[in-house]
Amino acid sequence: MPLSTRPELPTRVSFAPTTLADLEELVALRTAAMRESLEQVGRFDPARARERLRSSFYPEHTRFVLFDGRKVGFYTFRPLDGFYQLDHLYVDPSCQSEGIGSYVLLQLLAQSDSRQHPVQLGALKESASNRFYQRHGFLKKSEDTWDIFYHRPAAARKT
Repeated sequence: MPLSTRPELPTRVSFAPTTLADLEELVALRTAAMRESLEQVGRFDPARARERLRSSFYPEHTRFVLFDGRKVGFYTFRPLDGFYQLDHLYVDPSCQSEGIGSYVLLQLLAQSDSRQHPVQLGALKESASNRFYQRHGFLKKSEDTWDIFYHRPAAARKT
């Protein structure tokens, strides 16, 4: 069953492309969004956070999330061989719990469902994002020391 979002979000949330020149701004957004979760597991390291984003930054598949025209987050959603990889989805903590993340994710899932492609992602084990992804139909596939890896099958086509 699809999750609902606040009815005004389609008029308030928009997306903008990124370029290589945006890396530092994206690092700042990621750091703000991940800081608390990483501190809880003793893994907060700004240099590591920057390098991790740099190594998985695909400007052609990354979009800023704007709320009322202000950059409040970003996502990276890459088409791969028969599935989509959600590498990043971050919303600034000051804008979390407003439905923005759900709205963005539902847009991405609609895109993957229209192509009948599943979606894969990883989330830090101790992060609240695990509940968020599970609420949106993601199923645990595996885990390692720090992350849980999820898979969401494509929704069945309506006939």
